[in-house]
Amino acid sequence: MQNIRKIERIIKGQLTSDGAGVKLTRILSHNTQDLLDPFLMLDFFGSDNPNDFMAGFPFHPHRGIETVTYMLEGKVEHEDSMGNKGVIGKGDIQWMTAGSGIIHQEMPKYEGGKMYGFQLWVNLPSESKMISPRYQDISSDNIPVVVLDNKTK
Repeated sequence: MQNIRKIERIIKGQLTSDGAGVKLTRILSHNTQDLLDPFLMLDFFGSDNPNDFMAGFPFHPHRGIETVTYMLEGKVEHEDSMGNKGVIGKGDIQWMTAGSGIIHQEMPKYEGGKMYGFQLWVNLPSESKMISPRYQDISSDNIPVVVLDNKTK
């Protein structure tokens, strides 16, 4: 028989802004790091109002972490100090390993409509904090979908 775990804590996301004024909900942050290591931060960004997201996240540094961005709606363009560029849209993932350090930006590519997505920050293990930075786009076509017996995806 499976051991059912009890809910330890309910975490309510906090409305905030980041980047150049993007409105978002920060779900995981410094107050959850001890519980959920290696997950450092989880943000949900989303709005039907372009004024809430168009300022984007201009060039800024990262080191020692990975960021994983999953788009639900809209498109975001990535550019970094290593010469990488890419655009992700609905169902796509951007995976950036900052390692020893990278400067990058994530800017909305507004084509009308809304912008919704998640970004998870993952702490690299101490032995990997100084690895070379890397970047990859993973298109929705390359992401497996698992369908359970009850037809849930």
